[in-house]
Amino acid sequence: MSDVSRLPDAVAENWDWQRRGACRGMDAAVFFHVDNERGFARRHREASAKQVCASCPVRAECLQHAISTEETYGIWGGLGENALRRLIAAKRRSPGPIA
Repeated sequence: MSDVSRLPDAVAENWDWQRRGACRGMDAAVFFHVDNERGFARRHREASAKQVCASCPVRAECLQHAISTEETYGIWGGLGENALRRLIAAKRRSPGPIA
């Protein structure tokens, strides 16, 4: 079972930003890799996802959500998995706000 302890409460104000995301209604496969995806296919998919994020009105909220819930899978707020892991590690070392 997934650990949901880091997720915010189920209050509309906490999640309302997701309704305004540029990715809303898109296939999630654009933002999350399939097993064993590598090389050009992965780079191309990630670039496509980041292009959607580049013009998103809630990019900052998305990134903050990913950092606060320690989401390290997929593209969130225009950042890939390695960048997310670095920000989360920095957050763990420093209790102040990141991003």
